[in-house]
Amino acid sequence: MGSVKDLKIIKPVEEKQHGIGHFLFSDRYSVFDWGEMPDLIADKGKALCMIGAFFFEQLAKMGIETHYQGLLENGSVKHLVDLKNPSGIMQVSLVRVLKPEVRDLVYDYSIYQSKPANCLIPLEVIYRNSLPAGSSVFKRLKKGTLSLADLGLNQLPEPNTILPAPLLDCSTKLEATDRYLSWEEARQISGMNPAEINGLKSATQSINDLITRQAHAVGLFNEDGKIEFAFTLNRNLMVVDVLGTPDECRFTADGIPVSKEVARIFYRKTAWFTDVEAAKQKDPVNWKQYVKTQPPKLPKRLYELISHLYKASCNEITQRRWFSVPALSTILQYIKEQIED
Repeated sequence: MGSVKDLKIIKPVEEKQHGIGHFLFSDRYSVFDWGEMPDLIADKGKALCMIGAFFFEQLAKMGIETHYQGLLENGSVKHLVDLKNPSGIMQVSLVRVLKPEVRDLVYDYSIYQSKPANCLIPLEVIYRNSLPAGSSVFKRLKKGTLSLADLGLNQLPEPNTILPAPLLDCSTKLEATDRYLSWEEARQISGMNPAEINGLKSATQSINDLITRQAHAVGLFNEDGKIEFAFTLNRNLMVVDVLGTPDECRFTADGIPVSKEVARIFYRKTAWFTDVEAAKQKDPVNWKQYVKTQPPKLPKRLYELISHLYKASCNEITQRRWFSVPALSTILQYIKEQIED
C-alpha cells in the first residue's frame, strides 16, 4: 500500500463493483516522500487506525459518504463503541486506481477524460487554517508559484499566520513527488466538471470544520491537513484512505507539533535532508537514485516521546483511554524541551 500501511485485498475491486480490503496500519512512518524510515514507532499504527475510525464514524453521522466499514477485532468488523482493545486493522471498500502514464517525464492523465467511476481521484486535497513555520506555502510564494491573492492576503505573511479563511489547496496523488496544482489544473487532469470540483471543495470545508472542532476540544489547533477522495459506482464523491490523524493533519498545542513534524524538525538538521532536497531539484521524478546518504535513526528519548504522542492523541481525541500513557499536555512539555535543545 505504501510506506506506513499495508493493504490486504479480501475481495478484488471490479470495474462496476467495489472491492473489500483491510488497511493494516504499521508502526512505520515516512517524511519528505522518502518512504520507510529506520525506526518503528511503537503502537503508532493502532493509534492512527483508531483516530481515523473515529473521524470516519463522525462523517457518517454528517451524511458524508466514506469507504470505511469498521475495525477488525477477533475476526469481526466492529465500530469503536463495540471495540474492547485498540485495533490496527480497518476494513474499507476498495476502488480502482487508474495510474497516469509517464511519457518523457510528463504524466498523461488521458484515462480520466472518459469520466470513469469507481476510482480514486488522482488528487490530494489540502486545507490550510494557518501558515506554520515549514509550510510549503512560503517556498511557493518565494518561487512565484503561489500569489498573495490566492491566500486572501495583501502582504507577505509571517510564519504562524492564522489565515482569515481556510485555504483549499491540492496536489497530485499518483506522481513520484507531490506536485502542487491550480484548481483549474486539478479539474483538467482529474476529468472533473466544475460542479464536481465545487462538491469536493464543499466536502473538504465540512471535514476541516469537524476535525478543527474535535482538535480544539482537546486543546489542539488544526493547522492544516490532507484528504483523499474517490468516485463511487455512481460517480458520487466518497472520502477514502484515512483522515484526521496526526499523520494526515498538522496539529499543534501552543506551537508545539503534535504530529510527525517532531521527527521532521530533527531530520531537517541532517545531511540526509540536504541531499534529498538537492536530488529533488535535479530530477523531480527519479530523485531518490541521486540520494547517496541514508536517514539516521531518531535519538532514543525523542523516539519514546513520539510514540507516546501518538497514543495520548488517540486517547484524547477518541475520548477513551486505549493506551496507558501520560496526558498529552505532559508529553508535549517533554517534547518542547527536546526540540528546543
